[in-house]
Amino acid sequence: MIEMQKLSKHFESANPDIKLKWVTLEEGVLRQRVTTDIATKGGQFDIMTIGMYEAPIWGKKGWLQELKTDASYDVDDLLPAIRSALTVGGKLYAAPFYGESSMLMYRKDLADKAGFQMPERPTWTQVAELARKIHNPPNTYGICLRGKPGWGDNMAFLSTLVNTHGGQWFDMQWKPQIDTKPWKDAITFYVDLLKNYGPPGSSANSFNEILALTNSGKCGMWVDATIAASFVSDPKQSKVAEHMAFAQAPVAVTPKGANWLWSWNLAIPAGSKKVDAAQKFITWATSKDYIQLVAKTNGWANVPTGTRKSTYAHTEFQKVARFAAAELKAIESADPTDATLPKSPYVGVQFAAIPEFQAIGIAVGQQMSAALSGRITVDAALKASQTAADREMRKAGYYK
Repeated sequence: MIEMQKLSKHFESANPDIKLKWVTLEEGVLRQRVTTDIATKGGQFDIMTIGMYEAPIWGKKGWLQELKTDASYDVDDLLPAIRSALTVGGKLYAAPFYGESSMLMYRKDLADKAGFQMPERPTWTQVAELARKIHNPPNTYGICLRGKPGWGDNMAFLSTLVNTHGGQWFDMQWKPQIDTKPWKDAITFYVDLLKNYGPPGSSANSFNEILALTNSGKCGMWVDATIAASFVSDPKQSKVAEHMAFAQAPVAVTPKGANWLWSWNLAIPAGSKKVDAAQKFITWATSKDYIQLVAKTNGWANVPTGTRKSTYAHTEFQKVARFAAAELKAIESADPTDATLPKSPYVGVQFAAIPEFQAIGIAVGQQMSAALSGRITVDAALKASQTAADREMRKAGYYK
């Protein structure tokens, strides 16, 4: 986003009749402001940054303008998993400027020393076994995972863990499934894993905290957003860059939903009075030409990832991004329409694309963080989460 803002002078000089005014907000505030504006058709913004969670919900409600692209934009070059998640009824409602999945990043030097050969797609049992072998506190912790509460924080990771253990958020009747065996298996495993082989204070750790720990050599393994690979393998940022290796997100009972799918996107609210100009900017900022411009200005190591097939096919990108193949494989394997072993009524891998999910995800995230810190038992956390989710779904009229 910062780079886009810097480079937008190129767009303005090519389109002297269009003036850009940027408003930068912290993520939580951004969500609040754009949600209020779009729901009331306030027309405060002509372009919004929205997530993969909002795009299908808002598209369906008629809150967004359909994006019209021409042949030069090459919409078929967008990665299919990302494109389909931003499409409702065959219409594209948002264009991605950044996409990600999740994968396993690990210290190969420590795995080699332990005589452990990491498979391309390990099981969680294998991950726990390696964590045990390389756990050497306070120098290195076997594994680091998110613990900080939030629907896009600990619950992004935990939803994938639940998915691969055979669980789901809601059954086909929209009844919450949180107090079920797959959830209990997944959350018990997670709490034990971090208690035994994680760093102290894990319940407060999110992406940035774990990134700092990993870059300083303190984490033997980390499962998180694929974008992290570009930071942990960068010798300017990471002490252990040369030792970092990558594998697919671990699996348990099923490979379904084991790795998440997310994108940040640009979209035009239905209330915009400057649709053509907004469309022009979005087309420019998410195009192949824009990626080439970033590469020319900042180098191929800094281009937007997770959006276009052509980026991953480029030899210059492959040269500087040794994680590229693993990242692409992770994104391509994620299917938001089929992410759970039992059939589910919702779209989304690590979230359910319904308006009520945000509140439910936040409530459940707090319970899971409390279980991780040992303030409550896993059973109590699951029970309280089930109650909270059931209350929200009844209130919204999904069932009586």
